[in-house]
Amino acid sequence: VIMMAVGRRPHIDGLGLDAAGVEVGQRHEIVVDDYSKTNVDNIWAVGDVTRRAELTPVAIREGHAFADTEFGSNPRTFDHDKIATAVFTQPEVGTVGLAEHEARKKYGAVDIYKTRFRPMKNMLNGKSERVFMKLVVRQEDQVVVGAHVVSPDAGEMIQMLGIAVKMGATKQQFDDTCAVHPTIAEEIVTLKTKWQPEPA
Repeated sequence: VIMMAVGRRPHIDGLGLDAAGVEVGQRHEIVVDDYSKTNVDNIWAVGDVTRRAELTPVAIREGHAFADTEFGSNPRTFDHDKIATAVFTQPEVGTVGLAEHEARKKYGAVDIYKTRFRPMKNMLNGKSERVFMKLVVRQEDQVVVGAHVVSPDAGEMIQMLGIAVKMGATKQQFDDTCAVHPTIAEEIVTLKTKWQPEPA
């Protein structure tokens, strides 16, 4: 398998941004504030051209927030923090919140819970594919600040995990949730042992 990830550049050529005086950033993005407003009073931008999070559902939510603010007398922003995302490879990759290194940089002490296993259905059908799951937990209050899954249907799992991470669920709340058996996702609520790195 060869994967080429060269990134994307917003397609803003021909929009007349220079003539309008709209600020463009170093990554060719239209610079906006939290309300999607540019530096020009009557110009707003949402979606991939702003490079905040290049995902269709994010652009839709940014558009809703803009419409509510400008036309609905309900000023609000879209919260770009803790957006669940998935890469639809085989197996799929799902992630929400902070990666381990980001959490360590932001919070210092974190607890890591992770597992790698062969799902029960693969025991029965003879497939050898394995699944990887990881929770990143802020040590001071045991809030789950990141969740990561590599598995068939990881996109489906990370959508549900996104709710828990977004609302600030704790590791204990994960532990208190009864597993649905036999599923791959049940492993997320049965992770009990903190991962310890190998001594150097």
